[in-house]
Amino acid sequence: MSRQHVVDMCRTMLDRGYLKATEGNVSVRVPGHELYAVTPSNYDYDKMRVEDVCIVDFQGKHVPDEGGAGGLVPSIECGMHANIYRERPDVNAIVHTHQPYASALAFLRKPIPALTDEQVRFLGKEVAIIDYAPSGTGFLAKNVQKKVVSGDNAFIIANHGVVAVGTDPSRAVFNMALLEKVSIAYLMALTSEAGKVYTIPATIREIAFSKLKKDEKRIASQIVDAVEPVRVPEDEVLPSVAEVPEVTPGEDLGYMISEYLDVPDTMRRLKALVAQPVRGLRHDALLDVLNYFETKCTASKEITERAKRRIPGGVQHNLAFNYPFPLAIDKAEGAHLTDRDGNVYIDFLQAGGPTILGSNYGPVNERVAEVIKESGPVTGLFHEYELKLAEIINQYMPHIEMYRSLGSGTEAVMAAVRAARAKTGKKMVIKVGGAYHGWSDTVVYGLRVPGSFRMNAKGIPWGATGRTREAFPHDLGTLKRKLIENRLRGGTAAVIVEPFGPESGTRPVPHGYNAAVRKLCDEFGAMLIFDEVVTGFRTGLGGAAGYFGVTPDLTVFGKAVSGGYPMAGGVGGKSEAMSVFGSGLDGKSGAHIQVGGTLSANPLSCAAGYFAIQEMARTNAPVVAGKAGDRLTRGLQKLIDKYGLPYVAYNQGSIVHLECSGVMLLDMRSPIKLLKENKARKTLMEQMGAAYAAHGVITLAGSRMYTSLADTDEVIDDALNRFDQVFAQVEGV
Repeated sequence: MSRQHVVDMCRTMLDRGYLKATEGNVSVRVPGHELYAVTPSNYDYDKMRVEDVCIVDFQGKHVPDEGGAGGLVPSIECGMHANIYRERPDVNAIVHTHQPYASALAFLRKPIPALTDEQVRFLGKEVAIIDYAPSGTGFLAKNVQKKVVSGDNAFIIANHGVVAVGTDPSRAVFNMALLEKVSIAYLMALTSEAGKVYTIPATIREIAFSKLKKDEKRIASQIVDAVEPVRVPEDEVLPSVAEVPEVTPGEDLGYMISEYLDVPDTMRRLKALVAQPVRGLRHDALLDVLNYFETKCTASKEITERAKRRIPGGVQHNLAFNYPFPLAIDKAEGAHLTDRDGNVYIDFLQAGGPTILGSNYGPVNERVAEVIKESGPVTGLFHEYELKLAEIINQYMPHIEMYRSLGSGTEAVMAAVRAARAKTGKKMVIKVGGAYHGWSDTVVYGLRVPGSFRMNAKGIPWGATGRTREAFPHDLGTLKRKLIENRLRGGTAAVIVEPFGPESGTRPVPHGYNAAVRKLCDEFGAMLIFDEVVTGFRTGLGGAAGYFGVTPDLTVFGKAVSGGYPMAGGVGGKSEAMSVFGSGLDGKSGAHIQVGGTLSANPLSCAAGYFAIQEMARTNAPVVAGKAGDRLTRGLQKLIDKYGLPYVAYNQGSIVHLECSGVMLLDMRSPIKLLKENKARKTLMEQMGAAYAAHGVITLAGSRMYTSLADTDEVIDDALNRFDQVFAQVEGV
């Protein structure tokens, strides 16, 4: 990509008349490396090809590579370019030319003072003269290095030519053109009335220059704070779903994760992303995205505008894509969605994760229809599929000896917390900050932003969260301190965790984290609750508990437990822990906790769950979906490396994270940063989600994706091509 930028810059300058044959040289930094691409020596720029461009390191040494410059040598000024890149991390492109008017000042050795605020805003306080030294020598390279530390972006080399630098290729060319414009004006002023050239007021000069320095600092931090990107060789074969062997009856089905995440390295990359300024789409690209919605999604816009009159916010679901307005979906099938306008999208939302088999999975639909044809969706009395669902869950998750169906993951969390309090006689509950466990009063605490306590608890009385505490993600020391503190308040009833980390692994946990939490719960007599609303069955038929080899006291299910059908939720665990869930008109008043729901355990949901789990076992869907997640993640890492972006892509099997803004990594340990940057980072996340959608990919909030059995290699490759188109439009690429 850096080579292509060099060629494009040369074409632009030739078209504008700034280059004549082989005069001058052009270079572009290779993102993430101490390398740059530079024009070859003594070569006609009009005939230049991408493969002719040379790669040079920051010591000014040529780095020949296969498929590269094929015997050509880099410009004799490569040492000068190297010195500039080493000295100025904000510089990503350099232009050195012998353009006529600026060169005239090189012969006069006349620096250009601050003539206009535009000049200062882009070029610096003045266009200084660099002392003469012979072309291509180390002396000239050192002279240039001494001057560029000033932070200015344009310089005149005595008896030679000019150097213009920029934060990106287009800005370097712009600065070079502006220098020629300013040179013409200054020469005319000098010749028309010598000695009476007026400059702008010093105050204006300083204001304009401070803006320039602020921009340079912003760009510099993108380079300095960045970490070495994940390197994916160009010829590497991506993981394939074809690698997953066919299932034979009775064998161990395995799990979605082929290799556990390097959590310290991933967190280092995420922290580096948050340390940098946001980097989103170019303005023109964002306008194209918005134009897509305005011209291609008119039916969606019409119906969602109508919905605002009857539905708060215009949509019912928290996961509904709503920037710049919600998309109205008419059809879901396998790996694709179709909106009301007929636009087709690759579906990486998968309804928030439950449809591991893919959307609208035919074999389950057909069998569910047979059940409903006989019983209807609900009877109010016992139905055989209540038992069949509980039995098949126990078959694959032996630690779930008993299972109580409820209406949703939120209800299941409420019931699990109530059961833990009833069973232990203790009242305090500890959750991990940033985790989402539904919207019940007790756990809307430290929601999404660790350390935020009741920030999102509007409408919830103080007493409802008075016995809830939070520990920071990964922080076992804080968790232990909370358990010790709670002893003075009557003890801790339960610790509830998402086993892969808050928000489906947005802050991924080290592999041994869950075992350590289990040990602390045993030490302090607290029950351990696994929230497997997302990970149950998606991780594998044994759930996250089976994968980590850690047995919780209670497990919360939702989403996937009915394969995407409604009324999906429940609580399971050992018989002793589940004993408080007795139901029916048994006359044992006060012996059991109060939970229920007219539609809980209805034939529709239970049959759907039973058949979906059967199909997941038959097709080995969790492992196939995990391999698709591996392919998607590795492909994204290749694209991030290709374009030199600060973004972070990682996955835990079929749960794929693509962080472009890092907004979910902000927390109350840095409240000023949270206050200053939360809005901008959230806006960027929304804009990137819109860009992905405009290119035919639906994600969860532009930062998370769920793969499914329906995601073949061809689907993933199609998606990667679309991400490639989006990343090519990011500012500075």
